[in-house]
Amino acid sequence: MRIAQVSFRLGGVDGVSIEAAKWAGALRTLGHDVVAVAGEGPVDRTLPGLAIGAATPPSVAQLDHALADADLVIVENLLSLPLNPGALEVCAEVLRDRPAILHHHDLPWQRAHLAHLGGPRDAPRWRHVTINERSRRELAERGIEATTIYNAFDCDPPLGDRAKTRARLDVTGERLVLFPSRAIARKNIAGALELAGALGAVLWLLGPPEDGYDDELAALLDASGVEVLRGPVGSIHDAYAAADLVVLASTWEGFGNATLESVTHRRPLAVYPYPVLEELRAVGLEFYDLGDLAGITAELEHADNARLERNLALARAHFNLADLPGRLAPLVDLARATRRPRPRQ
Repeated sequence: MRIAQVSFRLGGVDGVSIEAAKWAGALRTLGHDVVAVAGEGPVDRTLPGLAIGAATPPSVAQLDHALADADLVIVENLLSLPLNPGALEVCAEVLRDRPAILHHHDLPWQRAHLAHLGGPRDAPRWRHVTINERSRRELAERGIEATTIYNAFDCDPPLGDRAKTRARLDVTGERLVLFPSRAIARKNIAGALELAGALGAVLWLLGPPEDGYDDELAALLDASGVEVLRGPVGSIHDAYAAADLVVLASTWEGFGNATLESVTHRRPLAVYPYPVLEELRAVGLEFYDLGDLAGITAELEHADNARLERNLALARAHFNLADLPGRLAPLVDLARATRRPRPRQ
């Protein structure tokens, strides 16, 4: 089939774009043609009105034309979060009688500033997918049946260059703590700074500030007394290789990709117990709590390689990118059974 992925933005380094790209790769492995339609990003079809913050949404006719040759549409978060309400309404109208998979990375009641807004809607030919069980249960409470498909990861990522990357960062004997995320309020930069300070370590903030967080971040960094490095150097694999410890201090994550990325790159992780972490720990994954300074210090002095290998084995069993085509195939088969004929061109 020809499958269209639709979102606010695609092809970037945000979590939704990254996971959408993994789905696209898996779908192509299954033999499908996949096109990307979004408001911004390096995509096949650009409709600026789909972007977050767009002044005017696309018309029904414009979006219908962009999706005219698609047998199935996968909506990546655009019908989950009302970040562009006009585009949400247009997309819902265009897809009302068409087969679609709604891939819910986030839900509005999980964001304090969006909690008062309505949640996802449903239609007979739609299928819903969540990235965690918590969201699946919350949708069920609101009358929408969904399937959970956890985010998937390459369990044999390329090896980064530790020595070269640390040299480029001018980090020699110091401990280096990697914060592999963008900087926004819920990422709890203060918690990461506190840990780095207690360890006498350098903190490397990989991602930029977003959502107007620039001034607050600058104030936090100025007051911390911690040496902080900013921005990417080399690849993400180089960043993990250079780090002695990964920190994910977020108070909320829909999944928390850095959690599994630390596992696949064989790096210890200090993490704030955000709610969905319980689901990852339930399969047996072991991480250090953000406040476990004694445990983290012991790990840095004498690495627990057996623990890292156990975690990696669990990642292979439960979150392996190689298994994603098999997880998506039943959904696509279900959509195939209900699709309407492609219109003649």
